[in-house]
Amino acid sequence: RVQLVESGGGSVQAGGSLRLACVASESPYSSIWMAWFRQAPGKEREGVAAIDTGGNTYYADSVKSRFTISQDNAKTTVYLQMNSLKPEDTAMYYCAADEQPWGSWDNPLSFPYWGQGTQVTVSS
Repeated sequence: RVQLVESGGGSVQAGGSLRLACVASESPYSSIWMAWFRQAPGKEREGVAAIDTGGNTYYADSVKSRFTISQDNAKTTVYLQMNSLKPEDTAMYYCAADEQPWGSWDNPLSFPYWGQGTQVTVSS
């Protein structure tokens, strides 16, 4: 199964930036979709951004123009550059992966492989 490990979370003031990283290992697939989700206390997990096996990217409307998803040449690490952070971006951020999502990229049920999460806290 695919192992995912996130890093890069932390606390930042509104308007600041953070970069998250997710390393995928032990993948049995030649290429995989990778995505970022987040979950705030009392809220459902929501899709933030994804990158498919062809390098195409997808974003939630709430983060477009502020967040950028990218991956390294080996396609084993995916990054989420988060700029102009807002208090409403505060959440646990999770990395997810699969050879091909079962459904829409922003539906957490579409991905079977998940990391443990990294906390992002944005203060006003």
